Amino acid sequence: MYAIVEIAGQQFKVQKDQRLFVHRLQAEEGTEISFDAVMLKEADGSIIIGAPTIEGSSVKATVLKHLKGDKVLVFKKKRRKGYQKMNGHRQYLSQIQVTEIL
Repeated sequence: MYAIVEIAGQQFKVQKDQRLFVHRLQAEEGTEISFDAVMLKEADGSIIIGAPTIEGSSVKATVLKHLKGDKVLVFKKKRRKGYQKMNGHRQYLSQIQVTEIL
């Protein structure tokens, strides 16, 4: 059984007991959250497609921890002009574990 759900503006294919990294959520570590924007659900070979979402369906997950991702470096250069610019950032992430697909 799997589902395609929208979490923090991105779509993820999730299964029960799966861990994944999403953009930072406004929830404390250890709390259970529910996502109602389920777009597709598969169970026992039958597929249900929402238009755009499935009414009454949701995915429950637990926030495991908040962390920062790997550093992403952005380097800009214009040749023969002496212009170089180095910039970088680390994305704020939340690790969640899917507990149930309803």
